[in-house]
Amino acid sequence: MRHEKSARLVELARHLAATTYGLTLDEMAEKLDVKRRTIERMRDQLVMMYPDLEEISDPPTKRWRLPKGLDSFTLAPTSEELAALTTGQKQLERTNPQAAGALASLETKMLSALKSNVKRRLATDIEALMQAEAIAVQPGPRASVDKDVLQVLRDALLALKQVRVHYSGGSGGPRQRDLIPYGILFGGEAYLIAREAHMDEAIAPRMWRIDRMGQPIMLDLPGGAPDGFDLQAYSERSFGVYQEETVDVCLRVFPDFADEASRWVFHPKQVFERQADGALLVHLHGGGLNELAWSLFRWGGKLEILEPPALKRAMANALELAGTMIKS
Repeated sequence: MRHEKSARLVELARHLAATTYGLTLDEMAEKLDVKRRTIERMRDQLVMMYPDLEEISDPPTKRWRLPKGLDSFTLAPTSEELAALTTGQKQLERTNPQAAGALASLETKMLSALKSNVKRRLATDIEALMQAEAIAVQPGPRASVDKDVLQVLRDALLALKQVRVHYSGGSGGPRQRDLIPYGILFGGEAYLIAREAHMDEAIAPRMWRIDRMGQPIMLDLPGGAPDGFDLQAYSERSFGVYQEETVDVCLRVFPDFADEASRWVFHPKQVFERQADGALLVHLHGGGLNELAWSLFRWGGKLEILEPPALKRAMANALELAGTMIKS
């Protein structure tokens, strides 16, 4: 117990050293998932441990931070953290190779900062952890994304500039497009969320498949998403990546499979409702019913679709299309 309390204090100190503007007591409590009174006691202990803990007035509250950072001993990564970094790198190698490369570079930098005796100790544990874990290969084809195209799009996003690409998809056929990037979504394919430069800002952005882009150029013209655009909120409107009008969805999981379903995430904003007969209602809200229908195939025989009728039609259509793959 004493060791656990010390570890939590070090964790809090790391958060306070990592922040630029400081953390309020409520923000500290949220990060460590403890009650406010507990975090007040921890804050008081850190004041004694770190005399340079800075208190910042931010009416009607206060913030705290460690502006001078922490020593290398306190910041040394654990074997579990380094193993997780390697696992994340492997998971991204197929879907986002550029991000996988960035994680590999980060791992190298972290290891180079460690003393040799620490690296030797960690290496044994990391090897054991990696031997005990494996990344399952996701079945099915996946569109390949040109890392050079992705780099130009990222550069434009950071610089708040427009991009010009040759786009091979869409109803207008292959042609040059000037786009204002809002963000990038990675799913079955990688998509650039953007609007065409000649369109009004009030027009909703479209999804552009990055594997269909070529000859990208960052333009010296202002870009960037409009104020208030939230990429995470945008992505959560859908059950996949395809965007359409959102609807309420209700699935009924049969009693024998309710416990299993309660451990799954169907959507970040899902709501579960237990029924008297042991069944589980899963309430969702989003768009992209075709993608949801395909994702529910693994739940065949375990649940039924209650609402909306459009999802039932999407599932019937998916079943019909799936049937064409086994016709002789």
